[in-house]
Amino acid sequence: MHTLQAVITGAIQGLSEFLPISSSAHIVFSNTIYELVTGSEIQNTVNQEEIFFDIMVHLATLIAVIIYFFKDLKIIIKDTVIAIKEKKQNENSKTLLYILLATFITGVIGLILKKPVETLIVNPKIICILLAITGCILLFSEKMYKGDKKINLKNSVFIAIAQGLAIFPGFSRSGLTISTALFQGINRVDGARFSFLMSIPVIALASLVYPILELNISEIANFNLKAILLGFLTSFITGYLCIKYFMQLLKKITLKSFGCYCLFASVLMFLLFQVYYRV
Repeated sequence: MHTLQAVITGAIQGLSEFLPISSSAHIVFSNTIYELVTGSEIQNTVNQEEIFFDIMVHLATLIAVIIYFFKDLKIIIKDTVIAIKEKKQNENSKTLLYILLATFITGVIGLILKKPVETLIVNPKIICILLAITGCILLFSEKMYKGDKKINLKNSVFIAIAQGLAIFPGFSRSGLTISTALFQGINRVDGARFSFLMSIPVIALASLVYPILELNISEIANFNLKAILLGFLTSFITGYLCIKYFMQLLKKITLKSFGCYCLFASVLMFLLFQVYYRV
């Protein structure tokens, strides 16, 4: 892996993991453009170094979201302990319950859809189509939003299902979950907060634990560790800043801007694949 590619991919991972624009789609797009510019061949297989790099950049975004929401997590855990002692649920203990339930639902959906997803990820045109669908969902969710409801058991289940469906490359995890929250009358900021909190166990399990099982540890010494480290740092910095400013931005703007961007990016990349690669 080249250092420049690692830095670019790390930055895109950090930005697109939390913005509602699909990290999987943008990683595919950036790698394709990099291959086009450098003249390298398109690789349809994933080697051990790429698996390790993917683990590291996801670890970086995981650390970023934990640091940003550390106070929230501390309060949630503290109030859950109090709720267990008093045998009476409070708002934060319910939030933890919803996060755990969402993780379970997402895991089940992920296991069911694993094989179909693996066949789709090598088809960039389908990824473009799914990104376009993400854009339409973002636009439509703003028009459907009414009310100011709180997270409860029922709507957390729907949000969890949306998170599970985001396993398809091109669907944005944050985009689908925040949009689902809007569909159910939850405001953007609360929806984004819940979306990011429930991403913590999902990123840990799906992007760290599972890939490690496919990794040959003995080969790590042969990897470009400098490039991987730079990719990790870039992903962490961009990921943290992205969460920070995105949460602030949601108080001022709607998801329509991100919806329009997804539609634009999907059309642009679809044309690129058609003209240059005919795939």
